[in-house]
Amino acid sequence: RIAVGLTTRAVKQVVLGPYTAGGAGSAAGSARNPAAEQATLAAAEALNGDLRALASAGCPVIEIHEPASIAIGTDERERVLFREAHRRLLDGVDGPHLSPAITGGNADAAGIETLLSEPYASLAVDLIAGPDNWRLVARAPGDRGIVAGVMEPVEGSDDRPELPVWAAHYAGSTGGRGLARVGLGTAGGLHRLSWPVAALKLRRLGE
Repeated sequence: RIAVGLTTRAVKQVVLGPYTAGGAGSAAGSARNPAAEQATLAAAEALNGDLRALASAGCPVIEIHEPASIAIGTDERERVLFREAHRRLLDGVDGPHLSPAITGGNADAAGIETLLSEPYASLAVDLIAGPDNWRLVARAPGDRGIVAGVMEPVEGSDDRPELPVWAAHYAGSTGGRGLARVGLGTAGGLHRLSWPVAALKLRRLGE
């Protein structure tokens, strides 16, 4: 509520998704450790309360950060777990623009039907560490937005506008999506950078 009062821009809250928070997809993931499956579903139910509270507070955009999704692959048990966790996560949550975020690698093997099994408005994907995530973009329904993470969150990277412009138009061309349903972002957070470097990257992304 404080943040909303300080700007006319949309305010986004990022939360760690249940699949990652519960330890699924890790070296001791649910396929080998049933406790991780239970922890994942418990995390989904707990986070559901957080999302409801954020919606009640008027938060317009919520991003569900799921870096562990890159470990799902073709494991059907993990796919089912991810879908069930996100079903519980979104139960009764209405109002905000909801978006899962896939970062840190490729999650295309999990399938778009797994990652967008719930009525998410958009999908955010890291296209630097996970270039095969372009397959997810191409298969995402045209009525879902795409946030293309195309600017490296490291100092000294090539931040010229050609790649983001190309990425936006390519994402817009898939599924009849159009540019109105495409956003651009960094391929991961900027928290490891100094303030001046992070601010410069955001200015270049805006340009």
